[in-house]
Amino acid sequence: MMSLMAIACLTMQAQTQKEVKVLAQCDAYFLDACPDATIDKKTKKKTIVWKDTENNSWHEDMGFVKDVPTINNLASIFPNFSNDEVSSFLPIVWRLTEENDETVLHCYFRMPADIVNNLWLCSDECVILDKETGTIYQSRRTNPDCYGKVFSVKAKEGTILDFQIFFPKLPETVKNIAIYGVPNWYMWGMDVDLHRGIGHFWEDYRGQYNYDEMAPIHKAHLVSEAKDYDKDNYKTWAVYNDAHLIKPVEDGTYAIWLTPEATYLAEACEMNWMREYFKGMVNSILIDHRGHQYKCKEVLGYPNDKLFWVEGYTGDYFAIVMVFEPIPLETEDITYIVPEGEPFAMWGANWSGKIQNFNIQELRDNQKLFKYHPREVVK
Repeated sequence: MMSLMAIACLTMQAQTQKEVKVLAQCDAYFLDACPDATIDKKTKKKTIVWKDTENNSWHEDMGFVKDVPTINNLASIFPNFSNDEVSSFLPIVWRLTEENDETVLHCYFRMPADIVNNLWLCSDECVILDKETGTIYQSRRTNPDCYGKVFSVKAKEGTILDFQIFFPKLPETVKNIAIYGVPNWYMWGMDVDLHRGIGHFWEDYRGQYNYDEMAPIHKAHLVSEAKDYDKDNYKTWAVYNDAHLIKPVEDGTYAIWLTPEATYLAEACEMNWMREYFKGMVNSILIDHRGHQYKCKEVLGYPNDKLFWVEGYTGDYFAIVMVFEPIPLETEDITYIVPEGEPFAMWGANWSGKIQNFNIQELRDNQKLFKYHPREVVK
């Protein structure tokens, strides 16, 4: 009897697993830095108040939910996921499946502390839109039962929670959808292409929502330091050579790298003479569509608040790389503003302001244009 039961259980598991179809998934999305935790002096337990729903007071707070589904580790589902990511940032990954005649959105959450308060999953606003027909598929319920309510969870730090949202089964004809109403997973109209029946990664978004690895920048050589710096006396400016050279590019070419710690914006500069002056971008800012401002913290290898000289060959192209505060990964467009500079005494001095609108993905595609390219001179 025990043998028969074991065989029956294995068969049921196989059937259950066979019924699960992966429609889409994303393994490369990260939130901003995790909120700071408080530590109980007696229990040593860490508690975090989730910041993204701190103004959700009009919904009922149901307190702690129990029996939240978990998984052993994210790598078991997402082969490209690394548990070695920056610990102060949280992976926000999800999977859309077809299970038992329903569509299920699995929202995975790695516990950043022993207790997380003020969490929010979804409500009636959570729907799946068929972008071809306009048909809306309404969310039905959640597991655990936290539908339309603020809640808290307790689990060992690092535990992977599997929050599940259930929808009606999507017809086989549905190919392109948008998911709404899951704010902590940045789903407020997120476009998704469905790949039915296979564990296919969401290629369109993996590149967009994955952090960049900042390319090595060849640091310029300081020839002479600034002495008694005076913006109106060019002889007091610092001098640099051996800059980060690149291949010739079109005028006004930029590239961007998004990392957890900073946003790197590279500008291509052309040497029209063997010695040209430049100025740091200390007052420059990036502004996103919400009006959030991101300040320039430094310029790699050069002064950020003074005029300076760069020496090289006429016809050189080189990169000046500015370091801004990190911008959210979901940002699609950014405005780059350089205020008008203070006048200074120099032939041809012109420091007018600059406003440029950039598409983030286009600038990320430009990264390849900023690889170091040693100078070659034929005499």
